[in-house]
Amino acid sequence: RLLKSLSMKAITKIVSKTVVLNISDIDTDQIIPARFLTTTTLDGLGKYLFHDWRYNSDGTVNPEFILNDDKITNCHILVAGHNFGCGSSREHAPWALKDFGFQAIISSRIADIFRSNALKNGLIPIEVNDEILNKLLANPGINLSIDIKTSMLYLPDKQSVKYEIDQFSHHCLLEGIDELGFIQSHIENIKDYEENRPWKP
Repeated sequence: RLLKSLSMKAITKIVSKTVVLNISDIDTDQIIPARFLTTTTLDGLGKYLFHDWRYNSDGTVNPEFILNDDKITNCHILVAGHNFGCGSSREHAPWALKDFGFQAIISSRIADIFRSNALKNGLIPIEVNDEILNKLLANPGINLSIDIKTSMLYLPDKQSVKYEIDQFSHHCLLEGIDELGFIQSHIENIKDYEENRPWKP
C-alpha cells in the first residue's frame, strides 16, 4: 500500500489581520482537548479548536471568547501569549488551527514539539521578541504581511522582523510538500540507486 503525503499548498506570502489571544502558556490540551483526538485527518477539527474556551459547560457558545466573534472571519494569523503549544505532543493541535483557517502563529516562544508538528503541516510558527509581541497583543486586528521566501514579518508601521525557520521546512513550505512529498519528489533518484547499488540487503 502506497503512503500518501499530506495535501498542502505552496505558501509564499500571507497577508491578514490578526486574532489576538492574550494568554500565556497555552498548551496542546487547551488548543484541542484529548477527547477529540479520534480522527486521523484534519477535516472538521477546527470546530473543536479551543473548545473548552469557546463553549460553556452546557454546550452554548461563549460570546466573550474571541474565536466566536464574527469580525475575525478571514483572519489567518493568531497572535498568542508567551510559550504557545507547550504540553504533550499532538499533531491534532496544528491540524485544528489549520482547519479553522489559521496559517501562522506568532508568540515570543513556541514549544519545540508544537513547532515541529506545525511545520510538518504547513502552519508557520513565528517567534518574535517581547517588544514586538507586546505591540501585537496591544493592537488586535492589525494587518500583517508575512513573506515566506525571505522569512520576514512586516508590521503596518513599516517595521520588519526577521524570523527563524530551518532550511528544510522552508523548502517544503515553498514547494507545498511534507516530508513524504519531499521523498517522493526524489523517487527516480531512489529507484536508480536501488537498481544500481553494488550490494544487496
